Amino acid sequence: MTDIQNRIAARVVPHIRPGAVVNLGIGIPTLVADHLPSGHAAHLQTENGLLGVGPTPAPDQVDPDLVHAGKQPVTARPGASYFASSASFGMIRGGHVEVAVLGALQIDAAGRIANWAIPGKPVLGVGGAMDLLVGARTVVVATTHTAKDGSPKIVPECTFPLTAQRPVDVVVTEAATFRTDAAGLVLVDLAAGTGVDWVRAHTAAPFRVELEDGLLPQAGH
Repeated sequence: MTDIQNRIAARVVPHIRPGAVVNLGIGIPTLVADHLPSGHAAHLQTENGLLGVGPTPAPDQVDPDLVHAGKQPVTARPGASYFASSASFGMIRGGHVEVAVLGALQIDAAGRIANWAIPGKPVLGVGGAMDLLVGARTVVVATTHTAKDGSPKIVPECTFPLTAQRPVDVVVTEAATFRTDAAGLVLVDLAAGTGVDWVRAHTAAPFRVELEDGLLPQAGH
C-alpha cells in the first residue's frame, strides 16, 4: 500500500470509538487495523467470520487459514472469536456493527456511494457493502480524493451503480474530511498543508465549509 493510502487509514482512526465493533472493508479500510493505537480496544470484525482482527502479520507469521474478507492475511487478538459467515452477516444486518469503514469509487453530493461495480468491467460480486450500508450504525468512507486519472471522486451524481440509497456519515480522504447531513456534504477537517481552495478545485460536488476544532483554512497546495 502507498503512503497516501496509509495516511488516509490513519485519518480514519479518530472516527472509531474505543470498544466499538468495527467492520473494515476491502482495500484502504483494512489498513486502519495497523494504525489503531496499542490498547485502543476496538473489536474489528470481518464478514467471513472473525471478531477480534489484529494488525497485519509479519511475513514469517502469516497463517494461510487466517484471512479477512479480501483474502489477505490478518492476525487475531487474544479473545477473538470465529463463526460462520451467516452469523457474521446476522451481526451486520441486526445492527450490531457500530462502525463500517468502506472504500468508494465515487461519492455523490448527498453522500451516497458507488463501490462495487464499474460498467463494462467484470463484477465478482457486491460482497457485504450493501448490508453494511444498511446495517451499520455509522459508515465511514476511506478513499483517495481523486481517481488515478486525477478526476474527482466526489461528484454531483454517481455515474457508477450506487451501492445503497443510504448516505454515508463521514468521508475521509488524504486531503479532507467531510460529514453529511440532510443538506449534503460538509467540509469539517483539512489535512496539514491542504487548503479549502485545493479541496474546491478537486471536488466536483458542492459542499459547505464548517471546520471543526477551530481549524482555519490554510494555503492551498
